[in-house]
Amino acid sequence: MLNKFLVLAALLLPACFANAHEYKVGELEIAHPWSQELPPNAPTVAAYFVIHNQGKTADRLLSADTPIAGEAQLHEHVMQNDMMKMQHVPSVEIPAGGEVTFAPMAYHVMLLNLKDRSLLTDGKRFPMTLHFEKAGDVKVDVTVQKQAPDGMPAHAHTP
Repeated sequence: MLNKFLVLAALLLPACFANAHEYKVGELEIAHPWSQELPPNAPTVAAYFVIHNQGKTADRLLSADTPIAGEAQLHEHVMQNDMMKMQHVPSVEIPAGGEVTFAPMAYHVMLLNLKDRSLLTDGKRFPMTLHFEKAGDVKVDVTVQKQAPDGMPAHAHTP
């Protein structure tokens, strides 16, 4: 009987961890916040996630902050004159019934003036707060990984 319990627990454990890395505030769900491990001398790092809006009205991500950086900016990659450029954006609209993917070469949260590099290695986590216009604030844990998580695009295009 004990062996069956251990097998069942082992099978359910990954599901527990998968659900633990999703966050909800109001009608918004934030899925798998992550950041890619970078070399120790990298001046900045980016955070990525997917925001699902289950509601009937749009919301807007206004800003983000984290204790590991002096500044967190919302950025997007855009094509200008046949060249991909990164630019700061004041906010990001999350459409009603839709989703926005923050991923490499798309929207992302750029963390500047890094304070605590010890949390930027594979397997570590750091806290980040996302500030929404309607839903309010949601605190998430960003997992640092060597590569994009399974099921998360390594590159995404923004509308």
